Amino acid sequence: MRKVLFVCTANLQRSPTAENLFQGWKGSWEAKSAGIMANPPGKLLTQELVDWADLVIVMEVVHSDYIRPRFQSSQEKIRVLNIPDRYFRDDPELVSLLQTKVPPILEKD
Repeated sequence: MRKVLFVCTANLQRSPTAENLFQGWKGSWEAKSAGIMANPPGKLLTQELVDWADLVIVMEVVHSDYIRPRFQSSQEKIRVLNIPDRYFRDDPELVSLLQTKVPPILEKD
């Protein structure tokens, strides 16, 4: 199984929605999520999670800009979706955006 880590700010809305949507995707992807500034109940991004992932998909450029200087990771492993922080967890519009933007990335990798 390949491993994908979804990252947003607090790990409360966008990245957990993506994790739920793509957990076990096509029988070949395991998914987790984290936030760059998460407090419980969200999961905080760690080097261990970055190392675990084959692919790190972030919601905004600010997230990749945060990760690059703080965590050891291949730059090619990070992808940006450009989904702004204006959605609640499982919002139908967020789900639709994720279903449009994520599969081409997972299929390519």
